Amino acid sequence: MRTASHKPKPDLSHLHPIARASFRCERALALKDRGEYDEAQEIMYPLWKRLGERPDLTGLNPTVAAEVLFCVGVLTGWIGSRNEIKEADGWARDLITEAITFYESVGDLRKVAEARTEIAYCYWRAGALDEARIMFTEALERLTTEGNTRANALFGLSVVEWSAARYRESLKILTDNAPLFKKITNHTLKGVYHMQVAMVLRKLVTPENRAAQFRRILNENEEADRHFKLAHNSVFRAHVKNNIGNVLRELSRFRKAHEYLEQARRLTVSVKDKVKTAQVDESRAQLLIAERRYAEAESAARHAARTFEKSGHECFLADALITHGIALARLNQTEQAQFAFQKAIEVAHQAGALNKAGLAALTLIEEIDQLPPDTLSEAYGQAGEWLADCQSQALLLRFKAAGSKLASELRSEPKPDTSIELLFNKGCHLPEEVLKFERSLISQALAKSGGRITHAALLLGIGRQRLAYIIETRHRAILHERTPVRRRGRKRH
Repeated sequence: MRTASHKPKPDLSHLHPIARASFRCERALALKDRGEYDEAQEIMYPLWKRLGERPDLTGLNPTVAAEVLFCVGVLTGWIGSRNEIKEADGWARDLITEAITFYESVGDLRKVAEARTEIAYCYWRAGALDEARIMFTEALERLTTEGNTRANALFGLSVVEWSAARYRESLKILTDNAPLFKKITNHTLKGVYHMQVAMVLRKLVTPENRAAQFRRILNENEEADRHFKLAHNSVFRAHVKNNIGNVLRELSRFRKAHEYLEQARRLTVSVKDKVKTAQVDESRAQLLIAERRYAEAESAARHAARTFEKSGHECFLADALITHGIALARLNQTEQAQFAFQKAIEVAHQAGALNKAGLAALTLIEEIDQLPPDTLSEAYGQAGEWLADCQSQALLLRFKAAGSKLASELRSEPKPDTSIELLFNKGCHLPEEVLKFERSLISQALAKSGGRITHAALLLGIGRQRLAYIIETRHRAILHERTPVRRRGRKRH
């Protein structure tokens, strides 16, 4: 589906079909760099009619066919991400992989490396950090000439290391290649360089460097915004304003933080980028938690998580679930909070983002006070394993505090009853015990699903009507735990 553009379209009728296709690709990628995805998609018509379709390569030589496949693949990844299309990264990888086959057939190894860079971004968006790291590294081995293409791959590798909580490695990549980013003329790439430096520095703040570090972080973000203005890139301007909002939250400048997040959200909505809007909403949820406005935070985080789940952004989803879990825990909705944290662990683990899984496990320990000892111990052990390479002092201090909590909980565990009754056989009434166990399971499922009986039934693996009948007939004491029954009025004839 194409969105109609009100801008005048260039007249390409005088060009040969091959030259026309080349022009379309070059222009579309330039528009992508400005965040103008609809216009980029529009200019590729009629070679490419809609997302998910293969472009028409009729009459094109291998070099230009490769360019078209590459261009459509890149646009598919970015537009699909914006529009919450989970399959888009898979489509993008297939198209770019086919482009690589054409590039290899004509011996264009630089373009092969550039295409590998874009496939790496697809893997990163899906949360597959190890695969993304390998692809970026292989691309950089071939991209020996300084320029925009090498800068783009270096930035991508830095983002992967940042996503994996390897902050010093991420900063080293940026610092070692500062002369290259200073030399290039692409304002979008120069902007993302400064934005990424700020994001890494924020993770390396310590009590000793806090004041100076935050000043530098704000300066780097302002420099990034200056370049994004020059690039006319509203999408990345929104990103940097979101980041500034997060920094201001950490400085407890809440009113100013809200102003920046509102500006960021207006920009993401104006370009119809639902995923970027969800990122801002998740930042806003963190800000509301800092202000102890937990009910508003819960709503914002829940909606953000829903968007990330639809779009297949697993790392973003894990982050939003952690934030949602914190809000639920502060609202004393313990069962739902634990469910959110454990889902975050599952999502991050399946995606291979083990540092995110570790963060979720650590937050579970911090926010849930009455965890069973075995769950508490396992969460601490896994968090230690998954965060072993973490380079954030703040996170390490949190892990130390969690260890103290674990030790305290284990010390306070009641000692086994040593009375002689433990040696006696105790009778039990089986039907009564079964009912108690059934009631407990149903109550837990209702808590995790917010009282929604349809979702609770899914968790329990039974039908909705059957669960409703069981509650009505056997467990009326927990009727109040489900959402009210909606009675349908009779139709009048």
